[in-house]
Amino acid sequence: MPQGVIKKIVSEKGFGFIEGDRGEIFFHHSSVQNGQFESLREGQAVEYTAGNGPKGPRAESVRVV
Repeated sequence: MPQGVIKKIVSEKGFGFIEGDRGEIFFHHSSVQNGQFESLREGQAVEYTAGNGPKGPRAESVRVV
C-alpha cells in the first residue's frame, strides 16, 4: 500500500492532497477510513490505495499510519 504525508487539507470543501512516492495525489473526505477526515493534520503520515476519479488519479481508502 502506498504511503505519504498530508500536504494540504481544504476542510471547508472536504478534500486534500497527499504527497506520496509518485508525487501529489488528491483525496476526498469520503475516502478517509473511519470518518476521521476532521482529525487529519498536514504533515501526518497516511497510507492509501491509488485509484482514479473523474478528474484523474486520487487516493482511496486513506488511513492514518
